[in-house]
Formats: sequence, C-alpha cells, structure tokens
Amino acid sequence: MIETPRLTLRHLTLVDVDAMFVILGDPVAMQYYPRSFTREDAVEWIERNIGRYENLGFGLWAIVLKSSGEMIGDCGLSHQIVEGVPMLEVGYHLQRSYWGHGYATEAANACMSYAFSKLEADEVISLIRPENTPSRRVAERNGMRIDRQVVYEELPHLVYSMKRESYGKT
Repeated sequence: MIETPRLTLRHLTLVDVDAMFVILGDPVAMQYYPRSFTREDAVEWIERNIGRYENLGFGLWAIVLKSSGEMIGDCGLSHQIVEGVPMLEVGYHLQRSYWGHGYATEAANACMSYAFSKLEADEVISLIRPENTPSRRVAERNGMRIDRQVVYEELPHLVYSMKRESYGKT
C-alpha cells in the first residue's frame, strides 16, 4: 500500500494478531497507555482497523520490514475528537526490539505524506503523553511542533501538529 526505502505499510489482517500482541501486550511499549492490552484486545484492535479501511479507506497499517518481511508494528491515520473537534491523527506502535532505528519516524512521515497528498488533509496531529520522550522525538523529527496541551481520555496529552503548507519544509 505505502512504501518507503526500508518499509512497506499494508493493511492489518487477523494473521497479524500474534505480532500485534507482542507490542500491545508489552507493558513497557504500552507504558503511556492506561494499560497494556490482552490478546483479545489485539484482535479487536485489528478488527477496528479493518473496519476503518472499509469505511474510510485508511487506518493503522502493518509496518513490514522489506529486508525480512517481518511485521514490526503499526502506523497510520485515525480520526480523533480533540476538545470537541475532529482531527486526523498519525499514530504508531513498534516492537521494542526495533526502537531506535528510525522505523517509526520513516513510517509516520509516509503516513503524513499520504494524509496531505491523497486525503488532502489540511492538518495532521499526534496526541502524545508529555513524558513519552521517544514518541515526541518521532513527531519532532518529522517537523511536527507542539500546538497545545489537552486532557484526552482523562490523561494529559500534547497535541503535536503539522499543517499541509508546512509539510516538507523542515
């Protein structure tokens, strides 16, 4: 579906449950969520994204390494309601063993490009907990900047933002 120099982003399928559960069930990888997920939650996560593909044409996609064909995470776009306003969010989750190699940055950048070029979005955001330094770095490497802090899902979050007219100029 989407290709980068090192990655392919494709639709998640139920075949990906075990790989997705490695991430969503990892308490360290999910430390900035209210809780880590069960295997059943991972199934529901994938089913929710399959529904998004059918209804919206996008969602979170599987991140697959071109070099090995291994599925190492997800990244993509979803609608979020922030302070009563619908917004398009780029989000990402990666297996811990692949942190620090630039894969999340590469995948998120490709998804932002898709949002601006294919969906003609005016703005893309990322909702990130203030203490989640690794995710903040991904957003910042892609040129996103903090717009404001909000309470989202009863927790403080920074709203990182990129406007279409600024994309690719950083």
